[in-house]
Amino acid sequence: MAQRRLMMTTALGAPLLARAAVAQPTPAAAAPATAPGFYRFKLGQFTVTTIYDGFRIMPVQGLVQNAPLEEVQAVLAESFLGPTDYRNIYAVTIVDTGRDLVVFDTGNGPQAPGATLGRLLATMPAAGLDPARVSTVVISHFHGDHINGLITAEGGAAFPNAEVVVPAREWAWWTEAGNETRSPPRQRPNFANTARRFAPYRGKICQLNDGAEAVPGIRMHAAEGHSPGHTIWHIADGAAELVYLADITHRPELIARRPDYETLFDFDGAAGAATRRRVLDRMAADRVRVTGFHFPFPATGFILREAQGFRFVPADWG
Repeated sequence: MAQRRLMMTTALGAPLLARAAVAQPTPAAAAPATAPGFYRFKLGQFTVTTIYDGFRIMPVQGLVQNAPLEEVQAVLAESFLGPTDYRNIYAVTIVDTGRDLVVFDTGNGPQAPGATLGRLLATMPAAGLDPARVSTVVISHFHGDHINGLITAEGGAAFPNAEVVVPAREWAWWTEAGNETRSPPRQRPNFANTARRFAPYRGKICQLNDGAEAVPGIRMHAAEGHSPGHTIWHIADGAAELVYLADITHRPELIARRPDYETLFDFDGAAGAATRRRVLDRMAADRVRVTGFHFPFPATGFILREAQGFRFVPADWG
């Protein structure tokens, strides 16, 4: 029997080796375009939809401000992410309470043809969601990727019938010109961008303080550091709970696993890291479902304590 197995191996192996010796390299075929689109799940009687707004490729170098590049690359490698290019993912959370249709942050807005981001308005109809039916737009903070989608390519309101709910502290910072020189240079363009993006909603902006409800079942909680008035949002229908983490962590494969990392996106890196640890620790302890703006699509799951930090565990969505 051993001799027979040896003969079979030789017979099968020889032609394969021969073919390998003469094989010629062929150009790699371009990967087909993908369109993750949207994902939907129930939260009590609420319906939650996450919509993929696309991605942007940026360099890993310079992303983390308080750790050496080699260390950051090693953490990325543990999640099978590359050492040079960082895929910045965007995912919008939408909640239909039956009474209100609420959009949490608006993504990157209209882009030039062929862009890899700004897909929210194009995808909403495929998900059965009409922008004109949106009653409330909740803004977690005023970085461009969260507010640029407030307006159309023509400069009008993308959600013409919506009230826009904003954190009062965030509004106070970015609408006061005197704060510009007190802001990190990279974030100073947010002042002009804030004025432009909110302009079509004049008279329809509601400022909230910590702990206030945007609509019944959706409550704001201050989580500052990433921006002066960054917020997260608790969504509940009875015992069913979800927390929209906004930018409490950027891609969790990196920033949740090393919550003390400070990124170039942070307004106050040290304060953001302290808030991140506090919030993620609470999410892990409570075992509450979360969504996140920069989480791998469909951007929903749970937070688990692990080693030096935390790990994002995607929800079972098969």
